[in-house]
Amino acid sequence: MKVLVVGNGGREHALGWTLLQSPNVEQVICTPGNGGTATLHNCLNLSIAVDDFAGIAQAVAEYQISLVVVGPEVPLSLGIVDYLRERQIAVFGPTQSGAKIESSKSWAKEIMTQAKVPTAKSQTFTDAETAQVYIQSVGAPIVVKADGLAAGKGVIVATTIEEAIAAVAELLENSGKLIIEEFLTGSEVSVLAVTDGLTIRPLSPAQDHKRIGEKDTGKNTGGMGAYSPVPLVTEELSLRIEQEILQPTLKALQQQGIDYRGVLYAGLMITPAGEPKVIEFNCRFGDPETQVVLPLLKTPLDEILLACVEQRLAQLPPLQWKSGSAVCVVAAAGGYPDAYQKGKAIAGILEAEQKGAIVFQAGTKLHQAEILTDGGRVLGITAVGDTFAEAVAIAYAAMESIEFEAMYYRRDIGHKYR
Repeated sequence: MKVLVVGNGGREHALGWTLLQSPNVEQVICTPGNGGTATLHNCLNLSIAVDDFAGIAQAVAEYQISLVVVGPEVPLSLGIVDYLRERQIAVFGPTQSGAKIESSKSWAKEIMTQAKVPTAKSQTFTDAETAQVYIQSVGAPIVVKADGLAAGKGVIVATTIEEAIAAVAELLENSGKLIIEEFLTGSEVSVLAVTDGLTIRPLSPAQDHKRIGEKDTGKNTGGMGAYSPVPLVTEELSLRIEQEILQPTLKALQQQGIDYRGVLYAGLMITPAGEPKVIEFNCRFGDPETQVVLPLLKTPLDEILLACVEQRLAQLPPLQWKSGSAVCVVAAAGGYPDAYQKGKAIAGILEAEQKGAIVFQAGTKLHQAEILTDGGRVLGITAVGDTFAEAVAIAYAAMESIEFEAMYYRRDIGHKYR
C-alpha cells in the first residue's frame, strides 16, 4: 500500500519512518514534508500545503494512495477529514467537530464536565477586565491559556498576579477568548490513545519537556524532548487513566454525535497523591512524544491506523511493544520560541545515526543536496536503549555530532524520570 502523511514536522518524519518499517507499506508520500522525509528511502515529498485539501485529494488519486494520515492539528481543525471522507478517501484523524477538543479549550472543558473527567477548575473569559478581577480574587500561581490553537505556546504559568494579568492581555489579543485555571502540581504525562470511535487503546505513555530552559524554566515551547515509557504510569494507573479519563471522554464525544477516529491525546498531571487530572486534550499525535512512542512499537503502525479508520479496533490483537526505553532530545534554533533565523547548514546527521540514534528532522528543508534549518525545533535526536540510562547516553553522544549555527538543546531531558 501507499500512505500519504500530511504535515512537515518531526512527528511526520517519525510517522513516515515507522510506516516504512511495515512489510505492507510500499511508499510514503509527504505533503509537504521536510528535509528528513525528502531523504528517507521510499518516501516522496510533494509541495502541497496542509490546508490545500483539493491538492491532497488530487495526489491521493494520482498516486493511488490507500490511506491518508493527518499529522498537525491545523488541517484537522479546518475539516480535512470531513473533506476527504466525503470523497470516499480513507483518512486517519478526527472530523472538524472532533478536532474541537483541541481547537477550543473551553469546549473541551465542557466535554470533560459532561464526562465527569478529573481536571483543573477553570473559568472562561472574553474580556480582560473580568479576567483580571478573577485573578485578583484567586491569586497566584495560576494558569492562563488561549482558547484556540497556539502551536504549543498558548499557555502561560503565572507565578505572580502581575504576570497573570500581563498574560491575559497577551493571549486575549491573539485569541479573543481564554481559560484561567488552577495551578496543578505533580508530574506531567502524555497518554496518546488510538480510537475508532467505538474502542480506545492507549499507547505507551511519554513525558514531554515543554519549557525552553533546563530544570523546566523559561517559556513554554512545542516540546524540547521526551521519553517513553514513564515508570510513574504503572499498570494500575494506566488502567485508571483508561477507565476514568479516556473511555468517559470517548463516550461524551459519542453522545455529541461525533464519530471520532484518530488519536485522542490526554495531557495529564499526576498529582502527588497519585491522582490523574487532565490538563488538556489534543486531537493528534504529539510532537515530540511520537518520536519516542513509535520507535518502541512492534505492531505495524499501518494495521493500527487502518483498524481505526475501518472501525474494527476491537478485533485487533493487543498492541505489541519492544522492551527498553526511548529518549528524544530536540535541537532548536537559537532564539526559539521567540525570533530565530532559518537557512543554516546542518552538519553531522549521518555521524549521529552511526552512533545509534534516529535523527527525526522537524524544521528542515533540502536545498541543493544540503539540509538547512527551516523552523524553531530543527531536529529530534532519538535513541532506543535496553535501559533508560542507555537511551539517554546514546542520544546525547549522538547530539555531540550535530552542528548548526546558534544550535540550542536542553541537557537534562529525562531529569524527572521515575
